[in-house]
Parts: sequence; structure tokens; C-alpha cells
Amino acid sequence: MKDILYRDKQYVKFCAYGFLKNLRFYEAFIVLFLLGKGMDFTEIGLLISIREISIILMEIPSGIVADAFGRRRTLAGSFVFYIASFAMYFVSDSFLLFAMAMLMFAVGDAFRTGVHKAMIFEYLKIKDWEKHKGAYYGHTRAWSQTGTAVSSVLAAIFVIVSGSYPAIFLLSIVPYFIGVFLIMSYPKALEGETNLAKHIPLKEKFTDVVMTFFNAFRNKDMMKGLMNTSIHSGYYTSIKDYLQPLLQSLAVALPIIFFQDEARQTALLIGIAYFVVYLSTAYMSRSAGKLGAYFDNLAKPLNLTLVLGFATGIISGVLVHYGFLALAALFFILILLNENLRMPLGIGYIADHSNQKVMAGVLSVESQAGSLFAGIIAPVAGFLADRYGIGLAISGITLVLLAISPFFWVKNKMA
Repeated sequence: MKDILYRDKQYVKFCAYGFLKNLRFYEAFIVLFLLGKGMDFTEIGLLISIREISIILMEIPSGIVADAFGRRRTLAGSFVFYIASFAMYFVSDSFLLFAMAMLMFAVGDAFRTGVHKAMIFEYLKIKDWEKHKGAYYGHTRAWSQTGTAVSSVLAAIFVIVSGSYPAIFLLSIVPYFIGVFLIMSYPKALEGETNLAKHIPLKEKFTDVVMTFFNAFRNKDMMKGLMNTSIHSGYYTSIKDYLQPLLQSLAVALPIIFFQDEARQTALLIGIAYFVVYLSTAYMSRSAGKLGAYFDNLAKPLNLTLVLGFATGIISGVLVHYGFLALAALFFILILLNENLRMPLGIGYIADHSNQKVMAGVLSVESQAGSLFAGIIAPVAGFLADRYGIGLAISGITLVLLAISPFFWVKNKMA
């Protein structure tokens, strides 16, 4: 596998895409930024819900559009919407304006998610490397996490120097601008079977893709596989940023004061913590292939990591409630690590049982389901956090998810 990666130029481009995509300098500070703008946890949860539900509404046709009109163009266009979203965040100071920024972000996310994964799997099919899909995708995802680690450090340095959060949204525009040109340099073979390439009438192409798309989901086991992956992803999306106020509380309580200013002291701890966390998640993504190879099928590790992720969340919430912040942060970080270990396995599991012709659509629906779970969980978590505290909010919601998790366990083989 290593020999393949070292010789493969497109692998470098895939990794560069993941690295640039995750240079979202604001991400490690987004909750603190919104709290500083006067938002409470309920409003932040609603903003997350607006973003995720908007992704669902716009992502329904996204895979079809990508398969019908070309994946490269769709992906490059999504980056333009991201850039507009970052600019809107920079100038916003009210819930309505932040909601508009979330909406633009949702458009970008809807037309990105699933498309790049489909391009990777299409490339592996062309090269006859499909047996390496878990390890290959895991390696590219690892570079995404490396990008997040680097961005957290650079963002922390910027906040320490400037003492403010808003300008980090402007910094996030730069890597996305570069990303547009990187995407358009991808081989045309990864564009997919487009309407333009085949000169097939639009109505005929649209109908063909839609019918193939729906046929892929007649099997209940396929839907269960999608839900197994997406419920943990939605949970992760909803609660992952609560690590920021937790680290802020730790920063204030540190016996060693590096900066008198709370924002700078917090930025230092967040920068260090997120750097270590995302380097670790990068390692977990690279290790996904090894974990999958250890089991005789992908169903076992998917079910196991689903239960472990929720169990860890319950423990973390209880520790937060009783004031064991440092230990709670460690368990909280385990949730992040678990998501990045199981995601490549889940994507590989779904890809094994998807029609290659509508791969972008299938993978978009996986993300769409994750957005639905996040859209439901986030506002509930925010409301409970305002009313009962972050600890009880996280542990309570996670306990419910753990209780219903058996309904999403996948079988060894799918019909």
C-alpha cells in the first residue's frame, strides 16, 4: 500500500485537498466567538440546526447534480459558497446574519459532501485499487485532520497576537481560494459520467440517475448501514464544539498564568489541545484500514465503535457535571478520536454495497442523514446546556442514543 501511495500523484492532490479544506482557522473558536457575540447555547444549537437542516434540503439533489453535470465543477462551486460564508461571519453581529452565514455554508457543504469521496472511489476503480479503499481513504482523511491540527495552532497564534476572534474568518478564505484551482486540476476522468460528456438529453439523464439512486436503497440493511455511520457523525457534529468552553474553564483554572487576558490564555490552551487532538485523529484515520483488516468484516468494528463512542460521551458528561474538567476533556477527546476511526470504515462499508454509477448520491445521503441527526440533537443539547449545564446535557442525550443504538447495528453480510 505504501508503494502505491508514494508513486501516485493524484494521491498527493487528494491529500492536499483534505489539508486545505480543513484549514478553517475559526473552527477551534467558533463557540467562544458566538458566545462573545451574545449568543447562548440554545441559539448556538439553533444555528447548528439551521446549517444542518439546510444541508439536508440542498443536498437532496447535490449528488444527482454532481453525477449529471460533473464532480469537479460542483466541488469548485461549493468552495465559492464557503468563501462567501466566511466573509459573512466576519461582518455579522446578530442571530439573523449568523443564520445567513450558516445558510451559505450549508450550500457549500451540500455540494461538497459525498462528491469528493465519490471521486476518490472512482479513481480507485480506474486504477483497480478498490481492495485498498479503506486504507487509501483513511490516509487522505488523515491529511484532513492534519490540516485541522495546523489550523488550530495558526489560529491560536493569531488570537494571541491580535486578542480577537473575528479576523480568523478572513484567514480561512485563503486556503479555499487555492482549493478551487486544485480541484480543477483533477483528471477529467473523475468528472463522472456527465450529461455533457455523453450528450444525453437532460431529462433522460436525470431520470436514469434518480431511478438508479432509489433502487440502491430498497434494501433495509443498506439503510441500516447508512444510519450506523451517520448517527454517530450527527452526534459528533452536535457536541464536539462543547470542548471549547470546557477548555476555556480549564484555562482560567490553570495554576500557571501565561497571559493576563482570558482570551489569550484560552487561545493558548485550545491551540495546544486541538493540535494534539487532531494529530491523534489523523493517526486514527490512518489506522482505520488496520482495524478493518483485524476483523473478518466491517460490521463488527462499526457496531463496537458506535457503542464505545456513546459510552464515552456519557462518562464525559458526568465528569463535567461533577467538576472533573481535565478528566472530562480527555474522555471528550476520545469521542473525537472514535469518530475519525470509524468514519473510513463506515464509508468503505457503504461503498462495498453501492452502485458506482450513483456513488456521489449514495455518499451524499449518508452525510444527509448525519445532518438530520445533528439538526435534531444540536438545539436540544443547547437548550439543556442552558437549563441544566453542559455535563447533564451531554450525558442525558448520549444515554438516549446509547439506548436506541441496537436498532442501527449492522449485520455481517448484506443481502
